[in-house]
Amino acid sequence: MPGILPINLDNLLYCRGIESERVEFKASWNPKTTGPQILKTICAFANDFHNLNGGYIVLGVEEKDGRAKLPPKGLEAGELDGAQKWISGNCKRLDPSYQPTLSPEIVNERAVLVVWAPASDIRPHRGADGDTGASRYWVRLGSETVNAEQKGDMLRQLIQQTAKVPWDDRPAREARVEDLRETQVREFLRDIQSSLLDEPDANVVYRNMQITRPVNQHESPRNVGLLFFSNEPAQWFRGAKIEVVQFAADRSGDVLEERTFAGPLKDQFHDCLNHLENLSATHLEKQRDRSQVRGWVSYPLPALRETLANALYHRSYDVDQPEPSKVYLYPDRIEVTSYPGPVPGIEPEHLTRDGQLRPVPARNRRIGEFLKELKFAEGRMTGLAKVFRAMDENGSPPPRFEFDQDRTYFLATLPAHPEYAALSALRDAGHLRALGDENEAHRRLISAWKASPESAVLAAEVIRSHAKRQELIEAEEAWEAFKRHAAPHVRPHVANTMIEAWFDANEKRKAEKLLGELHLSAQNQDAIDAAILSRRLRKESQAHHYFERAGVAIQADPRALHEFAQTKIRLAGYARRKRRGPWKATNRKFLAEARELLERVIQLDAPPTRHAFAWRDLARVRDFLREPATAVENAYERAMALLPEERQFQKNLEDFRNRRQQ
Repeated sequence: MPGILPINLDNLLYCRGIESERVEFKASWNPKTTGPQILKTICAFANDFHNLNGGYIVLGVEEKDGRAKLPPKGLEAGELDGAQKWISGNCKRLDPSYQPTLSPEIVNERAVLVVWAPASDIRPHRGADGDTGASRYWVRLGSETVNAEQKGDMLRQLIQQTAKVPWDDRPAREARVEDLRETQVREFLRDIQSSLLDEPDANVVYRNMQITRPVNQHESPRNVGLLFFSNEPAQWFRGAKIEVVQFAADRSGDVLEERTFAGPLKDQFHDCLNHLENLSATHLEKQRDRSQVRGWVSYPLPALRETLANALYHRSYDVDQPEPSKVYLYPDRIEVTSYPGPVPGIEPEHLTRDGQLRPVPARNRRIGEFLKELKFAEGRMTGLAKVFRAMDENGSPPPRFEFDQDRTYFLATLPAHPEYAALSALRDAGHLRALGDENEAHRRLISAWKASPESAVLAAEVIRSHAKRQELIEAEEAWEAFKRHAAPHVRPHVANTMIEAWFDANEKRKAEKLLGELHLSAQNQDAIDAAILSRRLRKESQAHHYFERAGVAIQADPRALHEFAQTKIRLAGYARRKRRGPWKATNRKFLAEARELLERVIQLDAPPTRHAFAWRDLARVRDFLREPATAVENAYERAMALLPEERQFQKNLEDFRNRRQQ
């Protein structure tokens, strides 16, 4: 039997694509206790104070940390039937009367009841207080159902919303149901994995999705239906398209390319995002002697996705907003503009890194719902935090958000990664080196770096270039100049380059001093580089510290894991020789940890030589831990099979056998 819910049931239970405050779970059914609670929540969802299109109540499922606890307790057949009759009958007593959608479902072979209470077109509603029986205006405040009369100005605001159906949920009287494309509707249902897809009657599907509504004894499409499921929404809503312009320079510069994305809103978003992603440059820097790379992109995809989704979600598509959403690309930034500005209640201070967005009613309740179900947008009030986080993780400057005093527009700016402008200089230098002109390549790097002294990529390349020319004083001057301009989190990468230059020039004291200064700042790949440099300087304790700071970055790097294991073997040997404190426990701890690391190296994709020496070191660790001789011999034999020309392995095996015999 086809389902009637326009949402995937698993997504509902796990609150994926729907905010947790729009879902309420009830473990059991009792008409005296659960019933009145449910009735108040249905009333609150119908009032839809924040324009989120109501919500869902799931009966027969216990809640744990805001999510469904599965498998569910479920409802008996009599409880399921009784709950439906009680809810339908008592919802007639709401003022005015309101009926939610009741959908019996099966979860883990147990019956549950989903009560879908979408926003009402005739709000506000009043429902009885279970304690006193008095009628109250109930609303949702976060995950709670509260009395609007006791929440300051909330009741007045709720009453003002009477007959103010959000634009996207209104009927488009000049359009026909036939203007909706059934194939696009079913594609949407397939994408979100809704069981409503199995319903053969298109009109039933449209009504259950609430993209049509009866008007004067016939069905009309709602505006949101035309936006998402008609071939050309701009036929009715002139602003329903995205204009993308790429400039060669600033506003006075030439236009390199201009594109317009039209059609259903889902396709606009998807095609525009793909276009922007293709224009976003990626820089990957190969690490010597390992398969890993470090890198960044000019604009991180999560920030692009959320910024574009916000522009489409929060703008107006009414007749008085004919301007399309605009995306302008400049050499140093992307600007995304939508019209008009934010709804009243949102102020500039709310749009900062630490700003707290107020839970004000949204301009559109259905557009956001569909975008979130498609996983194109984040949950309510979480999108800006995701943009800030994505920019931070990419090493980009923070985003900026602004609007004018009259709230006629909203502008989101994503600055390009600081290294983006350095790419052309690196390409030019590489081309000149390929032509054999090392001097001109060096001059090109110096010129570009002086223009962007905070660039870590350029600073590292300048130091390498100076070191290759045996200009250590100039390399050190470049490092000192970079420190004065660069943010602290990008310094470790350039510091490691300087350390390596000093080490190769036999300036070990300077290398050791700078390694010590990195003690608290190096992380991830920079910490791995610092650890390997520490090992070259025979600073095993320091190397161990840096390997630990690398965190998850080390887990897929066979060379780093191998060197980490060798570091632990060395430290185990130090503990045995010094015999201080509980040295036996320390020795065994380091050896056991080294064994785990070596076993992981063997499992990873790596050259045969790396695997061979990892097997050799594993044999040594097994020997130190006094494991059975067969285990030690097996490890040596695996090493020899991988690298038969390495005679040292055979000698190691013979020495082991002689020691065990003695």
